[in-house]
Amino acid sequence: MKRMLPAITVSLALALPSMGLSAAEVNGIKFDESMTVGGKSLVLNGLGVRHKLVKVYAVGLYLTEKKGSTDDILALTGPKRFRLVTMRDITSEELAQAVLTGINKNLAKEEKTKFVSQLTKFGELFNEVEGGKKGDVIIGDYIPGTGTVILFNGKPLGQPLPDLGFYNAILRIWIGNSPADPTLKPLLLGEKPDAG
Repeated sequence: MKRMLPAITVSLALALPSMGLSAAEVNGIKFDESMTVGGKSLVLNGLGVRHKLVKVYAVGLYLTEKKGSTDDILALTGPKRFRLVTMRDITSEELAQAVLTGINKNLAKEEKTKFVSQLTKFGELFNEVEGGKKGDVIIGDYIPGTGTVILFNGKPLGQPLPDLGFYNAILRIWIGNSPADPTLKPLLLGEKPDAG
């Protein structure tokens, strides 16, 4: 009986890929095609790489259903997730500055006033991180009834931020009118990258 256990384990491991587990990949970084957030199944809407002279990070966007426009994505009220994987070392100051700059570039003046408290708290989250190493994973979830939850390598940062509008402000870093990387925006909206 003991001799059968390893064979059964190997057989199960080999069977797993054919049981519907699949992943998309960008620059060698894998993203699950679907996942569960807030008790709801989400699908990978799009993924790509943020460039700023060098490759900075890969990011994937997960939604309850695939959407091809910013307005349609922001209109969704269910759970949402972005998953970001760093592709180089980055300090917590650089990370906070990049995120807050991206949010501010895409907010109207009245929105900045509305979200000033959450922007401050969001900026403070990065004080809990000493700095990022290549391969670190940042996940940002919107969970109805809870709010925005940020995890760094699986560890929650700070307290949830309650407003869906604020989570959408974060998403606009990549899919807003002034995206951090204009080549990344269409990829997150579901366009396939050029084969060449």
